[in-house]
Amino acid sequence: MNTGSIDFHKICKESKELVQLTPESERLINKAGPIVIPYLDNVTNKFYDVLLRVPATAKLLEGRVDSLKRTHRAWLESLFTQTIDEGYTQWMHHVGEVHVNVELPVEFMTSGMTLIQMELLEIILNDESLETDERLKISQAIIALCGFSQLVMQKSYSEDTLRSELDRFLEITGMSKVLFENLASAF
Repeated sequence: MNTGSIDFHKICKESKELVQLTPESERLINKAGPIVIPYLDNVTNKFYDVLLRVPATAKLLEGRVDSLKRTHRAWLESLFTQTIDEGYTQWMHHVGEVHVNVELPVEFMTSGMTLIQMELLEIILNDESLETDERLKISQAIIALCGFSQLVMQKSYSEDTLRSELDRFLEITGMSKVLFENLASAF
């Protein structure tokens, strides 16, 4: 996909607004990093344990679990260590493209993000060094950040899926893209 025409600044800004990922949320996420990072291997392992128990997802993971775990673990840590900016937005957009390319059903992305949130929130809720109101605020910030990541991935996912379907339609019908675009603009 040509990402040159995509305005990642706009996607980042709008997505942050939609999920209420504020500068304060990002500060809280950075604060939670030292609490959460030591547990991320466990989060990744639980995530893949669940996926491997579901036949439809297990089939997609065959022969690649160790590599995927390393990538997943690195991404989880990045949630708590990097700036959520245009670069991160572009990265999550690319991850959505990869999910399309491996034909991962979108519901697996949604359910996976839910599993991740459940594990991360459990870590925060069990940390006794935080006051109750701070646990709540950090939990809300984690939910916003996971929602942001999912939103950007799904945006890419839907764009790439539509583009793939259009390419398949054009191939089946023998219609050129220019003709299709001219017909579409006429209606």
